[in-house]
Amino acid sequence: MIIATSVVLAITSVLMVILVLMHKGKGGGLSDMFGGGISSSLGGSSVVERNLDRLTIGVGVIWFASIIVLGLLFKSKGAG
Repeated sequence: MIIATSVVLAITSVLMVILVLMHKGKGGGLSDMFGGGISSSLGGSSVVERNLDRLTIGVGVIWFASIIVLGLLFKSKGAG
């Protein structure tokens, strides 16, 4: 169980880094490379940007939950 949760934590950590880098900042971002800059000139946030926000929040919740689960598992094993 600890190994599976650790794998989930590692995968979600990498995904969080990628997703955060894809967000558009004040001066653009990696999302401009994938067509995000075209719709941003029209004003408002695009559907792609909103979906990216939702995906980032979802991965963040899984990431946070896996940290909590790992902490509880280590505490119950007496390893921490």
